[in-house]
Amino acid sequence: MDASRELHRLTSGYQVSQAVHVAATLGISDVLAEGPKSLAQLAESTGADAGALARLMHALAALGLYAVDDGKYTNTELGTALRTDVPRSVAGWARFIGKGSHWQAYTGLEDSVRTGETAFPAVHGEAVWEYRAKHPEEQAAFDAAMTSLSETMSDAVVDAYDFSRYGTVVDVGGGRGRLLIGILSRYPSVRGVLFDQPDVVAGAPGLLSAAGVSERCLVVGGNFFDAVPEGDAHLLKAVIHDWADAESIEILRTCRKSMPAHGRLLLVEQLLDESPDPVRTAFSDLNMLVMTGGRERTTDEYRALLAAAGLDLVATVPTAGPAFVLEAAPRT
Repeated sequence: MDASRELHRLTSGYQVSQAVHVAATLGISDVLAEGPKSLAQLAESTGADAGALARLMHALAALGLYAVDDGKYTNTELGTALRTDVPRSVAGWARFIGKGSHWQAYTGLEDSVRTGETAFPAVHGEAVWEYRAKHPEEQAAFDAAMTSLSETMSDAVVDAYDFSRYGTVVDVGGGRGRLLIGILSRYPSVRGVLFDQPDVVAGAPGLLSAAGVSERCLVVGGNFFDAVPEGDAHLLKAVIHDWADAESIEILRTCRKSMPAHGRLLLVEQLLDESPDPVRTAFSDLNMLVMTGGRERTTDEYRALLAAAGLDLVATVPTAGPAFVLEAAPRT
């Protein structure tokens, strides 16, 4: 391996990220889903400058997202994954991570490493949650990105873990319900409660109805620092990693208060010590340092958080993806 060449490729990775972000934002893959398009047709459909678009398409074709034959572009397998209408689409995530608020926060990474402080508030003047609350378009992009990521992870969780033993599953911080839809679709005897901030779950009823599970799912808006609905299982997917230890314990204690003696708390998280994709998990941990102040953790670190909230870790179930299902029971 040519070390210098490889390091140059890694160092220039931000250029690739931005190019893919622009392709997703312009909807290039969706346009090409209609069939091969010339550059002029692509420019007209996306509202882009033809000359600049040609340069972008040249770069993206070099990356393998698009192919060109006889002057017309088509999607490759990679480009198809950037369509918005395909299973496991990456479009929502690509549109989000290239946005200025996310991008600019990473300019504070050096200070975060030097000080241990979260970069986002240092760069933007307020915590990421407060920032998104004041900028609805940012919140919408984040929600779409989480929905995009949830599809792959949710399928892996439903395949790996048996939810049939629960009467009611409460999806805490469940966004628009992608994971809960998967659970209710797989297990017709299970009822669900989708719980998240009111403005987030406002977009969920239509999705639940389209999936044919709305009659078995209650949608509740609220704050998981205050209270959560009661149920047999409380499920938190990629929630705890967003928070530092003190806030994480507070969230877990809130859930513990709503759990019956036979209840279970289920965390879906990546594990630093057992990750099947250590690079992804390590950079997810770095992203938490930059964006939220949270962190990815080891199994023992999760065990300690759960214990502080009055819960015992009783099982760790791997999935086909990067995450695990950590099952905890109330401490007696």
